[in-house]
Amino acid sequence: MTSPDNIQTFIDSLPDDRKTAISKLRQTINKHLPKGFKESFGMNMILWSVPHSSYPAGYHCDPKKPLMLIGLAANKGGISMHHLGLYGSTPLLNWFTSEWPKHSAKKLDMGKGCVRFKKLDDVPLGLIGELSTKLTPQAWVEQYEMAIGQMKSGKAAKS
Repeated sequence: MTSPDNIQTFIDSLPDDRKTAISKLRQTINKHLPKGFKESFGMNMILWSVPHSSYPAGYHCDPKKPLMLIGLAANKGGISMHHLGLYGSTPLLNWFTSEWPKHSAKKLDMGKGCVRFKKLDDVPLGLIGELSTKLTPQAWVEQYEMAIGQMKSGKAAKS
């Protein structure tokens, strides 16, 4: 099977349960994400990024790529939402982890910036919608640049 090359092909290639979950997550993120982010497909995920037209520097590891904030993926184990703002901001991460139990009876399954779900019933769409409102493109660029500056100076990102 070939890898999908766009959002619709990606969604169509998923099993029905993941197709529904990914579609609902996508709809929630698109509804709540501030204007200025661009939805695209890459790395086998639905991506929301600050486009080069707004942030020409792009992603520091590969400046040809736009600055990603959110990636939504599906794999054998379930669904993963990669939110780089959670990875780069201790206050945002603390807010999210403290809000999780108010929105879901499921234990939070999370890596540094990756939230994993097994099925749609595990996804607190209201909380994901609220999380999606937390960073404008400009605020994400500022947070990102601060974190990059701290990495370059050898300090941990604690913004």
